[in-house]
Amino acid sequence: MKFILDNIFIVAIAVVSGGALLWPALAPKGRRATALQVTQLINRGKTTILDVRGADEFAAGHVRDAKNIPLADLGNRIGELEKSKSRTLVVVCQTGARSDKAVRQLKAAGFEDALSLEGGMTAWTAAGLPTTK
Repeated sequence: MKFILDNIFIVAIAVVSGGALLWPALAPKGRRATALQVTQLINRGKTTILDVRGADEFAAGHVRDAKNIPLADLGNRIGELEKSKSRTLVVVCQTGARSDKAVRQLKAAGFEDALSLEGGMTAWTAAGLPTTK
């Protein structure tokens, strides 16, 4: 106990830095689905795929029938997705980080059934699933 009191600043720095390391793991991430689950949703129909990567990444390869709206433009172009409000909206990016942000933005805009592809296009291609250019 005496050590903690004598070194309160060092202990405080250790606690704050530990909390900062844990924050990303504890932050809410929105709803996610694996590549297999997304494939099943696509096969059932009534699913819209939204790719939030840049145009160059999208051109390199994307999920078939995906609509490309870069994350930076999503706020301005969200009206283009109005017809898809009654459908399941699967958001795709390269690794899953941008799609989590997009899902939160879509939920705030009233899209109740929006989810992120866990692992993004990296997981999709690693699973051997088809892409189109």
